[in-house]
Amino acid sequence: MSVTVTKEATLEQAKELGLLESEFEQIKEIMGRTPNFTEMSVYSVMWSEHCSYKNSILWLKTLPKDGPTMLVKAGEENAGLVDIGDGLACCFKIESHNHPSALEPYQGAATGVGGINRDIFTMGARPVAQLNSLRFGDIDRDHTKWLVKGVTKGIGDYGNAFGIPIVGGEVFFDESYNQNPLVNAFSAGIMKTGEMISATASGVGNPVFIVGSATGKDGIHGAAFASKDITEDSMDDLPAVQVGDPFQEKLLLEASLELAKTDVLRGMQDMGAAGITCSTCEMSAAGKVGMKINLDLVPTRQADMKDWEILLSESQERMLVVVEKGKEDVVNEILKNGI
Repeated sequence: MSVTVTKEATLEQAKELGLLESEFEQIKEIMGRTPNFTEMSVYSVMWSEHCSYKNSILWLKTLPKDGPTMLVKAGEENAGLVDIGDGLACCFKIESHNHPSALEPYQGAATGVGGINRDIFTMGARPVAQLNSLRFGDIDRDHTKWLVKGVTKGIGDYGNAFGIPIVGGEVFFDESYNQNPLVNAFSAGIMKTGEMISATASGVGNPVFIVGSATGKDGIHGAAFASKDITEDSMDDLPAVQVGDPFQEKLLLEASLELAKTDVLRGMQDMGAAGITCSTCEMSAAGKVGMKINLDLVPTRQADMKDWEILLSESQERMLVVVEKGKEDVVNEILKNGI
């Protein structure tokens, strides 16, 4: 790993990463100095609409989230959880992958499917069904036909390879979606009530595992990118699009559910948007604890990855797992046989 020189970040760099001038000034005020590039990159993804809902949270808070069968309120965990009776609960998640799909429709849609399935089984549920809701532009445009072909193939291929049926969906065409298609994926899973795994870090001294695929350069700054408006200039911004591996995710599913049956887990979270940065921050914040991250121990796919690249990579099929200290061998044995 190469370490980024601690040179002060500039306002121009901040704007390129989607931060406003006022936000850049606020970061300097919080830190008591000008951030370096790595620090500013962390802020840019964590303060993005994709990760923090900074623009939509006002309206999201007006939606109902309580009910007699609700086991997890909206936003509390990786996915929603509803009691369906007979000791069972339905775990579900819906997510949009609009911007990635607009640039690279196959991988953009496929990784959207992969991400919501990970949110399901991270909580201890086995995914059983998928849905999708799609919006495209003028059906007669060649660009629209290219998007439709790539998106539908990406959704189908990932679900089929992962082994989860797509039980339904909908699609509409209107010229208002010519520039920005909407790609919404939904996944539902089943689990026993009372067996949920929380995305919360706890236990001072407990080790933290990155489980699944090695970390690469795909998807870097993807969360910040997903919060921007797509323009003609951004259509070639392919590094922001993740690359999925449904076969690896199938192995990760089975290994995660096997881990869930043990008594070693103290928390587990999917590494989605902003990768290591977001998952470590969110798990730590939920548990009101700190977390030390040793980037030199992160398995990487490319040589000489910079510190900020490892922190911000959105490589797919990865989990962050907090394990009870002294029980590392149990985890290592399951992962050695399962992934």
